[in-house]
Order: sequence, then C-alpha cells, then structure tokens
Amino acid sequence: MVSVALVLRSAAFYVGLAVFTMTFVPMCLVLWPLPFRVRFIAVTGWSRCSLFWLRLTCNLGYRIEGAENIPSTPTIVMCKHQSAWETISIIELFKPQVWVLKRELFKLPVLGWGLATLRPIGIDRRAGATSAKQVVTQGLERLESGCWVVIFPEGTRVAAGTRGRYHAGAARLAWSTGYPVVPVAHNAGDYWPRKGFIKRPGIIRIVVGPVIESAGKRSKQISREAEQWIEKTVVGLRADDGLDTSYYESAGAKTGNLP
Repeated sequence: MVSVALVLRSAAFYVGLAVFTMTFVPMCLVLWPLPFRVRFIAVTGWSRCSLFWLRLTCNLGYRIEGAENIPSTPTIVMCKHQSAWETISIIELFKPQVWVLKRELFKLPVLGWGLATLRPIGIDRRAGATSAKQVVTQGLERLESGCWVVIFPEGTRVAAGTRGRYHAGAARLAWSTGYPVVPVAHNAGDYWPRKGFIKRPGIIRIVVGPVIESAGKRSKQISREAEQWIEKTVVGLRADDGLDTSYYESAGAKTGNLP
C-alpha cells in the first residue's frame, strides 16, 4: 500500500515541476532571437531546478557512472527510455543537445512552442522513409554545428523490466554520417514509472557506455551493439537491486546473449 507521505511528496514535486516549466518555457520564447547555446542555458536551468526539487521532495537522487566514456566532442546518444526522468537528467550530461521527437508535440500550447525554440528534429512517425531521411539530414547539420543528438531508440517509454523494439533512426544516422554512438542505460523506471504518479525514494543509476564506432559497420550492426550494451546493463542494474530480470531472460537477453 502506498503511504500518504509518498502521495504528498509526489504531488509537491509535480507542483514545483509545473512552476519551473511555466517559468523557463517563456524564457526560451523570449530568448528565441539569440544563439541556440544561449537559449539552451534556460533548458539547463530547468533541468537543474527539477532534479534538485525531485531530491528535496521525493528523496530521489541519481548517480552518474561511466562519465569518463563521454567524448570531448558531440556524438549521437542512444538512451534507454523508461520514464520522464531521463528526459530531464540527460540534459546535464551532454551540452548542448537536441532531441529527435514527435512533431505533434510542437502543437502543445506553451510547452510545444518552447520545444520548437530548441532546434529539435521533429518527425512524423507515419512518414516512414521521409522521416528517416530527415533524421539523417538534420541530424548531421546539428552534429556539425556542435550539438549532441539524443535519440530514444525504443521510440516510446517502456515499463521497467521490459524492452521495446529498437528503431533504426539513430543507427542509420551514425552509419550515414560516420559519427559514433554513445549508449546510455539507467534504472529510472523502477523509481519513476512511465505511467506512475508516485516517485520512490532512492538513487537512480545512469550509466554511460563506451563509445561505439560506426566506421566500417552497417546500421544494423551499430544498432545491435548499442542494444546489447544497453539491455545487458539494465539487467545488471536490476539484478544489483534484487529486482526481477525474468522478462529479459525469457526474451534471450541474458548477459552476453542478446539478439
């Protein structure tokens, strides 16, 4: 049974998150005429305030592991997608960054307008080959301008203890441009569930993996290497916490045995 204290703490967090969002999004709109790196400062402020408030209200912090694997120059980031937490925290790891996201998000009042100021690659998932070409073309432009390109290859949040199908966009971008991939895994879904209101106290572990070079590899190989490392690492994180890993094992995701 969920305690009243957890409900109140989680509610307090969302109130603060709404305040921060309604403060920093208009700031992005005001800063629109300025260079992107200046506008990104507002996003960094929103991230830091949100993570601080999460720790204060819900006693939920995080620890970065593998920071030494982060390259000195922007690359393509492939990150596990379990909750809203990683969309906030990953901003602290790779600066400045842009995201590949659904174009319909731009239609959201205020929030969507703020997103549009941050140079995202907004795709129409129904467009198929057109969207894939857009990710490559705009992704290369963003990388060459000094931005990290963050992609959640599963496309949508998946429940903790499960995995979604890895889409080819990130790997195709790496194969087409020659830029390497940095895989990122975490266990946020066990503390901040994808559709859950309650935030469990604890320490989320976010792990940055070794760079995956794309030179001389096909996109399927790049995607497979990233998926293997991410899912293997997630299994290890859940095992360390004494959580169930049977889904991965039944899906052939035992250590070193991912498809």
